[in-house]
Amino acid sequence: MRRVARPLLVCMMLGAGTGFASSVGAQDIDATPRRIDSATVKDLARRGRKARDAGRWTEAHAAYDAAFKAADPASTAARERAELAGELGLCELALRRYRDAAEHLAWSLEQREALSPALQRRFEEGQRKTAPHIALLYLAVDPPDAEVLVDGERVGRAARTYTLFFDPGQHMVRARAPGREEVLHSLRAVAGAEHEISMQLPHAAAARSSDQAARPMSAPASSSSTTAAAGAQAPGPWASWPGTLRIAGIGLTTATASFGALFMIHASVADGDLEEHNSKLDELGVTSWACREPSPPAACPELSRLRRQRDQFAALGTGMMVAGGVVGAATVASFFTDLAFTRSEPARDRVAFSPVATPEQVGLVAHGAW
Repeated sequence: MRRVARPLLVCMMLGAGTGFASSVGAQDIDATPRRIDSATVKDLARRGRKARDAGRWTEAHAAYDAAFKAADPASTAARERAELAGELGLCELALRRYRDAAEHLAWSLEQREALSPALQRRFEEGQRKTAPHIALLYLAVDPPDAEVLVDGERVGRAARTYTLFFDPGQHMVRARAPGREEVLHSLRAVAGAEHEISMQLPHAAAARSSDQAARPMSAPASSSSTTAAAGAQAPGPWASWPGTLRIAGIGLTTATASFGALFMIHASVADGDLEEHNSKLDELGVTSWACREPSPPAACPELSRLRRQRDQFAALGTGMMVAGGVVGAATVASFFTDLAFTRSEPARDRVAFSPVATPEQVGLVAHGAW
């Protein structure tokens, strides 16, 4: 499959429809160095017109193709070559070779100043008919001397920008250049669509490696010094086994306080039930002293049970709260004091805190030298 490279100039709207205008140089469209005299070129063009008028598109295509390839840019007028390219494109359009037709018609219309208005209209109409069947790619490449290959075939001469026509389907675009990493791009060409790709080739990995090797070898020393500095830092309050004890103390404080609060709530509920039963006895004219008589009322056993339950819950709740307070105070104090038995030398000039707990309150006693 042949690909033609051309510098990208402009894609413009032509007439009432949409047409593709590409910038293809004469040196890009030539496919063979063989040249023949102008008389033979004119004879081939005449045979092509005759076959075209008769509807023999394959024969017309062969004649126009031979005439276009044989026309020498140095001796053939620009108008004649532009007309041959346009007629060749119309033959390819009739043969449903849409990509080739788009390339030749685009090249011809770039020389529109050499074409008559009638030819311009014919070729523009042909270009509009090819548009729904091919995909157009605008490709930018950096560096501009990179070699571009499409589906493994080299695309014309090197340029910074290209305008390429594709048949619908999957295609692989590749760019490579000396001292650069190769870049691949998979393109799914959609008929009637325009695509844009920018391919920037980074410098080869070897060049980056040599740059890194030239840098001074100071990173390891910096890393080791950072590690040493990190190791020289004093351990935090959670370091070693005292930290584990602190964590356990916090957990135990939370648990005992939670259970203590729960028992106190149960005691409060039991006390409320007890008051409710007492109020019912008052309504019946029976005092609480009646439960101490030899024949107590029937409600007295329930009152005794509620009273014992209340006292048990209250005792458990109080004990849990006191225990939680003691453990919590000891845990808090550990953050402000040194554990003397974990040090080789006793701490000096420090303030020590000792937890104190009584049934009425929990606190800390500070002692030492300021």
